[in-house]
Amino acid sequence: MMTFSEKLTELRKREGLSQEQLADRLGVTRQSVSKWESGTAVPELVKLISLSDIFGVSIDYLVKDAREEPETAGQEPSSDTARLEQKVDDLTRYVKGRIYAYDSKTRLFGLPLVSIRIGFVRGGKLRWENVAKGIFAIGNAAVGVVSLGLISVGLVSAGFIALGLLALGGIAMGAVSFGIVAFGLLALGVSAIGVYAGGVCAVGSEIAVGVAAASPGTAVGIEAKGRQTLLWGQGLRKEEIAAFLQLHHPTLWEPLVKLFSAIGTHLL
Repeated sequence: MMTFSEKLTELRKREGLSQEQLADRLGVTRQSVSKWESGTAVPELVKLISLSDIFGVSIDYLVKDAREEPETAGQEPSSDTARLEQKVDDLTRYVKGRIYAYDSKTRLFGLPLVSIRIGFVRGGKLRWENVAKGIFAIGNAAVGVVSLGLISVGLVSAGFIALGLLALGGIAMGAVSFGIVAFGLLALGVSAIGVYAGGVCAVGSEIAVGVAAASPGTAVGIEAKGRQTLLWGQGLRKEEIAAFLQLHHPTLWEPLVKLFSAIGTHLL
């Protein structure tokens, strides 16, 4: 008799795979494989399907405490086996794809230089093991120094939802953020909220420049509300906006003066 953990260890070694290599192919951590082989944990059904594909054995063989494959040539499978295989077939049809996982061998500060986790599982839940984590991270969800994903977190991040020092996304949150909806110290977007904000609709605690702009401090726009306001009227020249900002914010960083002057000239 052989347990699942013993079979997994035997099959992995037979294929010449390390625990880390098998983990990469499954999109899980090496610790997960180690726990399976020590018998302290068991994989979920989707991972069992992947293991059966990798090693060319049946699910029935993996989960039952038997040494040999239960089905031999010329022998009909049992009704229990047939029902199990039917369930596996149904699940395989339901699962429209798998997570492609890759972590480079090169590491910095304990993280892979490149980490990729891309795929889609219908009805699946986001699991930490399916999040790309590396210096450069790419995936459905990505965490890294530079990250790209539907949900991304990093010093530099881009995605549908992006959080970072520099964030670019549909919804962006960061020290400097660009997005349809942007939140940050400097926020630029269709809807922008920040200390300094520019966009169609801009709300800034210090400066807001937009078609509709609101700020407790300075506001520039077609519709503007603030302690000091500059209305678009029949048009504004870049020099006019720059002079207005410098008058009320003499210490404002020159690149920001130029940025907001350009936004006021071309957006309004």
